[in-house]
Amino acid sequence: MLDWSEIDPSILGTLFERGLDPDKRSQLGAHYTDRDKIMQIVGPVIVDPLMAEWAEAKGRIEAALDRARKAKAKATATKAETEARAIFSGFLDRLVAFRVLDPACGSGNFLYLALLALKDIEHRVNLEAEALGLQRELPRVGPEAVRGIELNPYAAELARVSVWIGEIQWMRRNGFEAAKNPILRKLGSIQNRDALLNPDGTRADWPAVDVVVGNPPFLGGKKTLSELGADYMKSLRTAYSGRLPNFSDLVCYWFAQAWDQMQDGRLDRAGFVATNSIRSGANREALRPIIEKGRIFQGWSDESWTVDGAAVRVSMICFDKFLGGSAVLDGRKVNRIFSDLTAASSDFTQSAPLAENKSCAFIGVQKSGPFDVSGDLARAWLMSPVNPNSRSNSDILRPYLNGASIVRRPQDIWIIDFGSDRSEAECSLYELPFQYAKEHIFPNRMQNNEKLARELWWQHWRPRPELTLASKTLSRIILTPRVAKHRIFVWRESAVVPDSRLIAIARDDDCCFGILSSNLHERWTMATCSWHGVGNDPTYNAKSCFETFPFPEGLTPNIPAADYADDPRAQKIAAAARLNELRENWLNPADLVERVPEVVPGYPDRILPKDEAAAKELKKRTLTNLYNARPAWLDHAHRALDEAVAEAYGWGDDWRAGKLTDDEILARLFRLNQERAGKVVEA
Repeated sequence: MLDWSEIDPSILGTLFERGLDPDKRSQLGAHYTDRDKIMQIVGPVIVDPLMAEWAEAKGRIEAALDRARKAKAKATATKAETEARAIFSGFLDRLVAFRVLDPACGSGNFLYLALLALKDIEHRVNLEAEALGLQRELPRVGPEAVRGIELNPYAAELARVSVWIGEIQWMRRNGFEAAKNPILRKLGSIQNRDALLNPDGTRADWPAVDVVVGNPPFLGGKKTLSELGADYMKSLRTAYSGRLPNFSDLVCYWFAQAWDQMQDGRLDRAGFVATNSIRSGANREALRPIIEKGRIFQGWSDESWTVDGAAVRVSMICFDKFLGGSAVLDGRKVNRIFSDLTAASSDFTQSAPLAENKSCAFIGVQKSGPFDVSGDLARAWLMSPVNPNSRSNSDILRPYLNGASIVRRPQDIWIIDFGSDRSEAECSLYELPFQYAKEHIFPNRMQNNEKLARELWWQHWRPRPELTLASKTLSRIILTPRVAKHRIFVWRESAVVPDSRLIAIARDDDCCFGILSSNLHERWTMATCSWHGVGNDPTYNAKSCFETFPFPEGLTPNIPAADYADDPRAQKIAAAARLNELRENWLNPADLVERVPEVVPGYPDRILPKDEAAAKELKKRTLTNLYNARPAWLDHAHRALDEAVAEAYGWGDDWRAGKLTDDEILARLFRLNQERAGKVVEA
């Protein structure tokens, strides 16, 4: 006969999860089942508040018993003793009635640990009351204290088993008789159903409880449609219309449901584990009402977690509906936690887009199909005879850049770009590229869920004509990767096509480039960016990072560069921006590379290694490696640039005096943002 008395119930979930494919594990939230992480939620949401209540009750018990000891009349003593017992019994009744819900309980790890925590509290209360001279009671807190909702029937059954095993183990470990005949009984409080929608597509309800905890599914907003289906997502978005943006991550719906239940008086506190993208972009809307009408009383903004050998990042958020009071963020006491899970002196989620920065920064092209081709194939097409329309293929072929092309080495990728104004018939006149598109792009697009993507299969899904228009008269543009370890800006010829993992800025002056490359702008981007959900790299956004950034007065992006060409501030910044020249010299030394004109004019030169030894050395020379090492010459160049930009704001003396700390820079920039946006700024 097998002895399961010491089995850790969490192993049941591990066994269950190993039987699922990785995508399904993600949907079930199975990544985040680490005991320590769970207790970072259970502790502040369940244990700490109840122990604080007990401390207050215990103080009243001690006071009553002290009055009993000092009473001269027996009746007075008896009354005080009765009061003490009533306080003790009342608190035990409170524990017995306490209910915990995990509305995405999976195999029950949160419920298992929540039950053990409640039973530990009850046991401790009994022991401490006994030490005060009161009669301890038998344990009364049991599996009915925890409730769950789980979509997968097998996981729901495992959750019930986990909870019962936890109950039996606790009883035996602490010297009490466990339940028998049967050992495991039905646990109807763990329901097998959808936590968000009813079968008819209306919004599902949760039972009234004291607290909600869990790690809901973290499926990203862009994947929900393909993973959950168009019909389900349409019903879900309809049910939560006006409450969340359409492309919110799936976990956001659990936050919204919990907060709404608090507002209805059917929930006191909640704590969830989520990917760290909960604090970014549209996802932050799930936290906004909590911040405005309640509070996050404890949070961890960015915690590491490893699953299947891969590192992911999580945020853990505990919240309630009570305004005021201090909070704890990342283990330290703060006055308030904002929706981006920061506690700075300024709430950067309130940074406003500025009119002078509009229509300048754009996300690159989203092609949605295999429009990209190798450089060799593109050159073969470029050198082919002119087409039946007497036009060269250079009309519709352009070099293509992605994030890796910026922070690593150039990849020699080109893209077919028929534009958004040519018909299919007109595109077919470019014979070889169109033939390739018909064979490779057309079948891919026919599988696309979007009708327009199928109908206009030869066009990029998001061609960004606004970027094309803004850069039409420019010989070069500024590019930066959306997601990168280091915030790096580079120059590239305007003939290139940046992909959707790049931000393109339609400016060609060194002054703007220098301001963007400065530490002042980098500090701002770190305060206003979002965060990549898998790694820990900041994500630069055109709206939240660029459009909110207050450039120095008179040097803003809405002013033509020629208008401030004689401004000494602009000239000093432009001179300091030679750090780009220094970087290019390091990346592509003249003794290692040769610059070869393209096969037809109008394109950037190709940078090729002179020999195999040069190619081997050049592989090491990337912007990521350069900024990881940050040699002295690069640091000096950035310091000179930072001083020039600080001077442009009128803060040069403070910069040289060492007064421009990161916090001070952010406070000043935030004040400028609010002033220019016409918002009231507190002194």
